[in-house]
Amino acid sequence: MRGGQSLAQALEERLSDWSARTGIAVEVWALPARDASHLVVRAVLDTLAEALSNVERHSRAKLVSVAVTLGGGGLRMTVSDHGIGFDGAPAGRGVAAMRAHLAEIGGALTVKGVPGSGTTVTAIVPRGRV
Repeated sequence: MRGGQSLAQALEERLSDWSARTGIAVEVWALPARDASHLVVRAVLDTLAEALSNVERHSRAKLVSVAVTLGGGGLRMTVSDHGIGFDGAPAGRGVAAMRAHLAEIGGALTVKGVPGSGTTVTAIVPRGRV
């Protein structure tokens, strides 16, 4: 994140750059209206980068939907692709990296795949950690 850039601006820039590079469309459903701490911003951007990398490498998706909200309950980021999905427990280097980024700030990650329908990654950072 560049100096003076808000979390929402950083997210928009990352998503736009990634979409232009990969050719995968991005649908933004929500962006935060306020900022979070530097540590949270870094963890969210790093988690987003891993989630998008997994979409690019594994999903065969043509569309990714992203929502990031920040309110009284904390921060929530959802990244959903409309790709091939998966069956079973999520595993791999990307999932481990996302969990590690979030664990550093007291956050948690869920990853759910549906074969033939895509994957949803949800990151939660509790209110007291934002």
